[in-house]
Amino acid sequence: MMALEAQTVLVWGALACALAGLILFALWFHNYWQQRQQASRLSQVVDERLKGVPHMTQASSQSRQTVEQIKMQAGSLGERWLKGRFGSSLLSEEDRLLIMNAGFKHIDVARQYFVLSRVGLSIALIVLFSLLPMTRRLNEFVPFVSVFIGFAVGWMLPKWWLSRRVAQRRVRIASELPLFVDLLRLLQGVGLSMDQTLHTIEREFHDVIPVMGSELTIAVEQYARGRTREQSLERLASGFTNEDLAVICRLIVQVDQHGGAMQEPLHRFGVRLREQRRLELKAKVGKLTVKMTGVMVLTLLPALLIITAGSGFLALFRGLSQVAGG
Repeated sequence: MMALEAQTVLVWGALACALAGLILFALWFHNYWQQRQQASRLSQVVDERLKGVPHMTQASSQSRQTVEQIKMQAGSLGERWLKGRFGSSLLSEEDRLLIMNAGFKHIDVARQYFVLSRVGLSIALIVLFSLLPMTRRLNEFVPFVSVFIGFAVGWMLPKWWLSRRVAQRRVRIASELPLFVDLLRLLQGVGLSMDQTLHTIEREFHDVIPVMGSELTIAVEQYARGRTREQSLERLASGFTNEDLAVICRLIVQVDQHGGAMQEPLHRFGVRLREQRRLELKAKVGKLTVKMTGVMVLTLLPALLIITAGSGFLALFRGLSQVAGG
């Protein structure tokens, strides 16, 4: 009994510490927000006096400034947490690779928000699971199980979301690759250089191949800043675990370095990709047929038996009842 009371005291103590930390953080953030809001109001009054801009036209700009200030403060808090050994424990090398391949425009800001969401969700879910009746009952058998469950779920939720996002981007890259090969072959066939070809694809066909277009935009920007063609395409070649895409990137690098015609190799490669995709679609159709067979057996077969054999079973039951009655 004394051990159970000690465990309850420890659980409530941990809950009180977490709540105290949240309250302190909320108070600090509230004071900072008030200071920022007062500063923005002062700047707004000065702008109105100097430019004669009416108050209603700047209401939306003030709200936008407030949102941007909140984002900047959250990003700076995540940046401080990323420094030192604590930051390396919050953001492992695998997490960095996931963020890099998730398609964010500003990777540093994405890392900061990832760390902030990981810490915030861990604290919030620890408090939530400590208040749930089910986990409170589990604490009677296993001490601090609610704290462990809340911390584990809050710690892994951002990583699960990133993994799902990266997996979706890999699927979309695989579906966009045949069209990218055809565009590359077409633009190379009209006499454009490799740099002009990549510029045209990422600028004119971004709506058609959005994931590939965003990655090509990053590669073109890195090449314009002084990196080699191989270094600029390294992320695209190795970040999506797609061997066909890696082959295309190596071919682009070889043509950019040594020159040569790409039309015939790209034509063969495109034919092979379309044939491979056709086989994959046939496999999906075959699996779908098997699944639909199971659905038909579970749903249509009982109804079919009732319609076809129902009258015969009823006549048989009536005959048996008359025999038994006689």
